[in-house]
Amino acid sequence: MLTQAGYRKVLLFLPPYEGTVFGPPLGLLSLASSLRESGFEPRIIDGAITPDFLAAISRELDECLAFGVSLLTGPMIHHAIAASKLVRRLRPDLPIIYGGWHPSLMPGQTLREDFVDLVVLHQGEKTLVEVLQRLQTGASLDMVAGCWFKRNDRISSNPDRPPSPLSSLPLPAYDLADFGAYTRSSGARKLPYATSIGCPYACNYCTDMVFYNRHFNPLEANRIVEEVAGLVEKHSLDEVSLVDSNFLVDVRRAVAIARGFLALPTRFRWTFQASTDLLCRMGDEEVILLAESGVSHIGFGTESASPEILRRMNKRHQEITDMFEAARKCQRAGIRTTFNLIFGYPGEEAADRNQTLRVMGEIAERFDNVTFSPNLFTPYPGIPIWPELRKLGLSEPGSLEEWAGIGLGQAELPWLGCEVSRTIRRSMSYFLLDNHVNKIRRRARSPIRRWLLSLLEKPLHWRLRHHFFRWPVELWISMARQWLVMRRSLLTGIALSRSLTETR
Repeated sequence: MLTQAGYRKVLLFLPPYEGTVFGPPLGLLSLASSLRESGFEPRIIDGAITPDFLAAISRELDECLAFGVSLLTGPMIHHAIAASKLVRRLRPDLPIIYGGWHPSLMPGQTLREDFVDLVVLHQGEKTLVEVLQRLQTGASLDMVAGCWFKRNDRISSNPDRPPSPLSSLPLPAYDLADFGAYTRSSGARKLPYATSIGCPYACNYCTDMVFYNRHFNPLEANRIVEEVAGLVEKHSLDEVSLVDSNFLVDVRRAVAIARGFLALPTRFRWTFQASTDLLCRMGDEEVILLAESGVSHIGFGTESASPEILRRMNKRHQEITDMFEAARKCQRAGIRTTFNLIFGYPGEEAADRNQTLRVMGEIAERFDNVTFSPNLFTPYPGIPIWPELRKLGLSEPGSLEEWAGIGLGQAELPWLGCEVSRTIRRSMSYFLLDNHVNKIRRRARSPIRRWLLSLLEKPLHWRLRHHFFRWPVELWISMARQWLVMRRSLLTGIALSRSLTETR
């Protein structure tokens, strides 16, 4: 690898991803902060807000020390490959470094690509600084903990770097983010913020336990309150989205953060994700305190309402009763919630799926603050269940590019087959449509409209009760309606209603 003496500029790239723009790229901002402390000059290109990101990359390549790419498993890999090939063509001497979730879980396979020179694994702030310092001087990368690299076309793997306490790392370089661009893209002035990383649970389908080795690494409540208060004021934020894997692992810390936010003179919304069992450890008044401090939404990884599937998932910490209780506590506090669900998990039978739909239907009927986000099981790299997946006939993708087809809920699962997979997808769609109509009916003021909506619900209830999803006329009508409304919005500029955007 060539010496890059005298260069300090480091170009960091996040490929575009599917769905709503989430906000500034927290991982790259965290890296940028550590780089600046060590005398480097980070530049960030976020593909989510940079449509012509290839041209933007081309303009920044002069006098660069390295090109870094952070990515998740799924379609964004296609864009990472396109950008890396462009950099390799324009600057064949420039080291290309991959990091983030997917390269950390599959470092050897990632390095087999001729456009990848190094992989920085897991928590990369300190590793990347050390790598760049050696690139400047031409020193060997041997024994740089947390780094794999190629030498003479052979892959060298260094030992893992022990995780650094979050408290030892500087505040992410939020000043590098163009908040105006993110506001225009997402419609909200918000930022992602991590009060902790890692989760102590060991769910068999989750990459978090592999990436962080079940190590919960939190910031102290006082620092969180002080930093968030400063960021809200400096950037005129409406919302702070906590990206913690499981925010409520330390309930006392969570309550202290809520009390700190409540004492601030500035009001803002904040959201997080957690498991239902942890919220159930909180008293009703503590959950109300969360709402009073600004919590507007909580995402829960409920996944299934079948005890057998929860056992297979190694989610023994979660009980069905916790799901009802978490919904009740949040409804009383006025907090919106989303229950994430996984269908098609290995070993799941039709009876398990039907039980989940029945239980979630009961929750939807009793608690109008709950929405649902169902998906087919996604076989992410490195998860503990892979030995069983191979026995069931699922082949692990053999290259970086092949992993691009493993987006959320997009994998072909051989133990399901085409017919069962189609039935599951339709059952999820009918469940969501029924839940949507139910919410509209309950909020309707006109008795006639409520009666008409109750008539519309009857065939949906019948389908869900009898598990009959052929000839999905109701879904076709719903999709046609959404297309017409969206078409009208594009032609007239009329904003989409919240009810429509929630069902997409």
